[in-house]
Amino acid sequence: MKRIKLIRGDLTRMEVDAIVNAANNSLLGGGGVDGAIHRAAGPELLAECRALNGCATGDAKITKGYHLPAKFIIHTVGPVWNNGLHGEPELLRSCYKKSLELATQYNVLSLAFPNISTGVYHFPKPLAASIAIETVKEYLKQNKTPEELIFCVFDEENYSIYYELLNR
Repeated sequence: MKRIKLIRGDLTRMEVDAIVNAANNSLLGGGGVDGAIHRAAGPELLAECRALNGCATGDAKITKGYHLPAKFIIHTVGPVWNNGLHGEPELLRSCYKKSLELATQYNVLSLAFPNISTGVYHFPKPLAASIAIETVKEYLKQNKTPEELIFCVFDEENYSIYYELLNR
């Protein structure tokens, strides 16, 4: 699908309409992607996130991008992997779907996703990538926006997984 791209790089430097933050339930910053986004966006992001009163796992909320090149940040809370027997795949699918719905609602034409739940939440990377790609492709078939979707991965392992899945 021509609307989907894969990039290995720093999500906080992506020049897109919106980036997706793999957040925690508080939305107040944390480690990994979440911490990097909060640091790069500046203290105004924390102030706006405080007013959102958190976010449920599998849901998504949107804020301004502040000091980032992106106009918006879509915050989504992925599931913690617990053997896959507690609805984790469905919750992860919901993260992508809710983020895409917000992107469409806010007329986001270019959107960049990180790897959701594959860091400290220990979701198996191949399964997470498969869910991400499948959910995105399904959504893009039925919607005109976003026009461009980027999977922005940080490490070689995830890049290889996504590359293989996208080129099947």
